[in-house]
Amino acid sequence: MGKRIIITGGSGKVGQHVISHLLSRGHDILNLDITPLPAPLSEQVHTLRVDLTDSGHVHSALTSRFHPACPFYEPLNQIPDAVIHLASYPRNMIVPDGETYRVNTQAGYNVIEAATRLGIRKIIIASTVCVYGPPYAEGDADFPSFPVDEKVDTNPMDTYAISKVCVERTARGFARRFVSKKVDVYVFRLAAVIGPDEYETVFGKWKARPAEMRAVGWSYTDARDFGRMCDLAVLKDGLGFQIFNATNDEITVDTDLTTAKYLAEEAGDVPFTRKMGQSEAPLTNRKIKEMLGFREEHSWRKYFSYH
Repeated sequence: MGKRIIITGGSGKVGQHVISHLLSRGHDILNLDITPLPAPLSEQVHTLRVDLTDSGHVHSALTSRFHPACPFYEPLNQIPDAVIHLASYPRNMIVPDGETYRVNTQAGYNVIEAATRLGIRKIIIASTVCVYGPPYAEGDADFPSFPVDEKVDTNPMDTYAISKVCVERTARGFARRFVSKKVDVYVFRLAAVIGPDEYETVFGKWKARPAEMRAVGWSYTDARDFGRMCDLAVLKDGLGFQIFNATNDEITVDTDLTTAKYLAEEAGDVPFTRKMGQSEAPLTNRKIKEMLGFREEHSWRKYFSYH
């Protein structure tokens, strides 16, 4: 049976793929955003225009009906089964740093606080692997260790990643406060998100400038696979507060070397904390596979060839 799910920021690239997958699984969706969804998604999902930095907007929106009608038949104040919070400035230098920090942290706080206070039992938060530090560091920086799993220290220096660390800690704090209500709060750390029509462009750039792959940890997230992750998270209850690397399976280079040998050549000073799989991505998704049952469908090898 489908769930009633509210998504924030569903009109963006990632959100559209998440919504498409959730609809295919029979879920009912309400989108909270400042811009509407494009057709044909707009014919199936209503977008409620919401300023997520306004706590009153957020509280009201989370108790909204899902579908406009005349007259209304949906029950009043029916809370959703799950909230998926995707909305944020997705990187630095879209707006000044202070605004990036204000919007991301305030929106995250408002969604988490309102959802927990209203008794919504499943809250999914989109974060980023940038919290590990290197992607937007000042100059070259190494990851603390390989594989990069969810236990690795989060110590970024850029405003975007710092704002995401703050939202993660907020989520953790509210999950602890409402532990008696059995609230599940799952945080997904996304890598570079690639849509189905972007593989040639993104991997072509990485092929031409391989140093950029090092900054993102030779890892990525397929937008469609992320939709599957969200569906799995909505359906998996009882895990409490969890952080998952929402990444795909394999290292993003075409090499005869194992991942460990390749990393030893490219980042030789970084220690290893365990033996890695033959072609395992440096930003490992082992935890999401073990705890949520995720299985990749969209390997980069289907869509790009280095030769």
